[in-house]
Amino acid sequence: MKNSKTIFSIIAFLIFSISYAQQTQDSVKTYKKRVLETTEVDFLTSYYSQDGDNAAVSGGLGTEDLTDFTGTFVVSIPLNDDDVLTIDAGVSAYTSASSSNVDPFDGGQPADPFVASSGASSSDVWSNLTGSYSHSSDDRNTIVSGKLSVSSEYDYFSLGFGGGLTKLFNEKNTEVSINANVYLDKWNAIYPSELRPFASGANGLANGLFTNNTITGNTNYAPIFNEFSDESRNSYSVAFGFSQILSKNLQGSLALDFVQQQGLLSTPFQRVYFSDVPDSFIDNFQLADAIEQLPDSRFKVAAGGRLNWYINETFVVRTFYRYYYDDWGINSHTASVEVPIKLTDKFTVYPSYRYYQQSAADYFYGYEEALSTDTFYTSDYDLSKYSANQFGLGVSYTDIFTKMHIWKLGLKSIDLKFYKYDRDTTFSSSIVTAGFKFVMD
Repeated sequence: MKNSKTIFSIIAFLIFSISYAQQTQDSVKTYKKRVLETTEVDFLTSYYSQDGDNAAVSGGLGTEDLTDFTGTFVVSIPLNDDDVLTIDAGVSAYTSASSSNVDPFDGGQPADPFVASSGASSSDVWSNLTGSYSHSSDDRNTIVSGKLSVSSEYDYFSLGFGGGLTKLFNEKNTEVSINANVYLDKWNAIYPSELRPFASGANGLANGLFTNNTITGNTNYAPIFNEFSDESRNSYSVAFGFSQILSKNLQGSLALDFVQQQGLLSTPFQRVYFSDVPDSFIDNFQLADAIEQLPDSRFKVAAGGRLNWYINETFVVRTFYRYYYDDWGINSHTASVEVPIKLTDKFTVYPSYRYYQQSAADYFYGYEEALSTDTFYTSDYDLSKYSANQFGLGVSYTDIFTKMHIWKLGLKSIDLKFYKYDRDTTFSSSIVTAGFKFVMD
């Protein structure tokens, strides 16, 4: 009997030991660091201004003056150890002397391509809402993500959705990713005011615009104009990424992007002037000969790479290069360098430089260079041949202990940046951005 009790005790001890060991293994196996420890809130804002003398709204000749103020909130919420939901909501409000001249004959001062009109198109508000979700595997080597977005402004609406997959290998020293997105857009086409009377069924030169104003130059004004029958635009993109830690001081990455666009790729309110058609004017404003006409498909390819070199605790060098090609004839090169300089444990400055160069699209014509017999034409100088330089300077403040609080939010970082951009044309712009990152207690 004593032997039986001893054997039973040994068996019970072994069962308990195995069970305890299994529980211990399970507890070790299931413990993992959360992808995101707590809710993070980012507030981003920017002020942008530009100017130039080649407005596409007035056929490549006119003011490009524009200002834009943007505010965006990004909230990242950990749903559990593995899943994160991110909500991105933004509003952008602009005023534009250029787009105001969609209707330069608003009854105010004499119409002029270099003077802003006070028409309804002189300002607008763009709004956007994006929701994204990401799931990380237990070993944190696989990340699956998806997103849905919607944005709108006075003449445009966009619905987008997409997803991505990221895999990490080699003790997380190697990363590969693929992302795909679809955007289904819809224009509410708005045309130059002087062309609207020539739409199908309209009254042409009998319209009040012409009877109440005097046409000078060619008084027999007869533009080429047909409204677009399809106002949709669809974009499909696939992006491949590869990142590798090359050494303790060197990290590099490669990216390859493909984009296919179909539908209305012309901008309905951008004028074109022909060299073989006599000029017609009201006041100082030349009446459009036609609106921009571009193919209904466009295929884009971009390939680029980054190389980041950690020199020491003070200096890091970040370099970037990208080559771009599309079947409209544009080839471009982008190269940039940024050198973060860590001044203290909390402050870093970011001087940067970016160079850009592109060839002209096959369908680009400057002011009065296109012919009325051409099939496609645009005077949008964004599609012209040009080169550009951009200089930037940023400063960031980081406090990982979030000592400063606003309500239940601890301030983790502040980023301020300024960029000055100049083309070898008359176009120039500047932008100031600010970002504030908070974490919830």
